[in-house]
Amino acid sequence: MNAPDASAVGLASTRQRLGTLLIDLVCFFAFSWVLGAILGLVGLGVVLESVPDLLLGIGILFVYYFPQEVLWGRTVGKRIMKTQAVGEDGSPLTPRQALGRTLWRLVPFEAFSFLGGNGRPRGWHDKFSKTKVVSATPVQVVAR
Repeated sequence: MNAPDASAVGLASTRQRLGTLLIDLVCFFAFSWVLGAILGLVGLGVVLESVPDLLLGIGILFVYYFPQEVLWGRTVGKRIMKTQAVGEDGSPLTPRQALGRTLWRLVPFEAFSFLGGNGRPRGWHDKFSKTKVVSATPVQVVAR
């Protein structure tokens, strides 16, 4: 999917961002459970038990977020909430930006860095990776 035209979209709202966070959290845990079940069924459960929980969580987080954002600029949550991650100029995410967004998610409580403000938030994983999350549907311009 191509990035939306930067002039035709606005930043995602706090409601959209919070909805995305909650949906992706559920999907992340479901993905983790399914991955663990599959690895257990093929006999790799012992290997999983030997990996420290923190490293396992980081690995699963990376596998969940990075491919979705580098390929489409959207996670499952962003698709449902009709938003998309793009570069600051509205261009599609580069692999480096997608990696930056994923790595910044590892900072404790970073997920809440977009809350507050003016209703059109940017979290740390947006600011420091030079990206933004926009509504994937055109914003209607109201004449004044």
